[in-house]
Amino acid sequence: MDLEPNDLLLFARIVESGSFSKAAQRVDLPKSTVSRRIALLEAKLGERLLQRTTRKLVLTEFGEFLLEHARKVVEEVEAAGALVQHRQQEPSGKLRVSMPSDFANLGLTRVMTEFLKRYPAITLELDLSPRRVDLVAENFDVAIRMGDLPDDSSLAARRVALEKVGLYASPSYIALRGLPESPDDLLKHDLLCLLSRNGGAQPWVLTRGKTQWSRELPARMTANSPDLLARIACTGAGIAASSDLFATPFLEKGELVRVLPEWDLPIVTGWAVFPGRRLMPAKTRAFLDMMEVMCCEEAGKRA
Repeated sequence: MDLEPNDLLLFARIVESGSFSKAAQRVDLPKSTVSRRIALLEAKLGERLLQRTTRKLVLTEFGEFLLEHARKVVEEVEAAGALVQHRQQEPSGKLRVSMPSDFANLGLTRVMTEFLKRYPAITLELDLSPRRVDLVAENFDVAIRMGDLPDDSSLAARRVALEKVGLYASPSYIALRGLPESPDDLLKHDLLCLLSRNGGAQPWVLTRGKTQWSRELPARMTANSPDLLARIACTGAGIAASSDLFATPFLEKGELVRVLPEWDLPIVTGWAVFPGRRLMPAKTRAFLDMMEVMCCEEAGKRA
């Protein structure tokens, strides 16, 4: 049966208003039109929805069942209206964002500057601590997280960055210790590794075509800052795994060279994580849209 959603919406409005006259005023239609449309709806359904008396309207048993569905139509219409209103409003208010300091300092300076210029009614509050904040409990709007995400039904995520990762060392280190010719040669070198969330060195999984290499790493140094590891590698302290974001400036100045260039580490995904609300605040949407566009532009420049 092909039911008209507007008729279900009208039926719900009549029940909410308590009379045909009040409902007609609410939807800005003549009372005669409202009565005719409900009569046609009842005829199509083959059952009465309302018992009309001189004093009030009474729902029939079938009317009560249909009202549940009609109210869902109302909810969807109101949600759509709220969404339009959200998008039309100028983004404003305090936007609380948590992100890794390395990513903020090197990858997002231009994004933040442009965002503040474009949205003067937004106050931006950044938390650059390495801890994984609780967005809901601590009232954060967005968190930038790198790598795999744990399942959490209360949160939603949008991909904002894809970073290629390789191995790098300084020319002085290569001159002193030699250039590794295969992944197994890495075990004879000083390795600078990212600290895993569980402690210890984060594994290196190297891939060349369909060949994969992975070993326990005898890390000389671990840290939870990829930018710091790249800078330490520049001093000749060892071989570091780094994304293009952090390695490119040092490559351009000749302070780092690529090690085992035919082997790649897994691409690191950057995610913007936010509470899974039905309606996203305009300030959050504006931030995510700008960051996604500008981060892609920066990645394109490095490609």
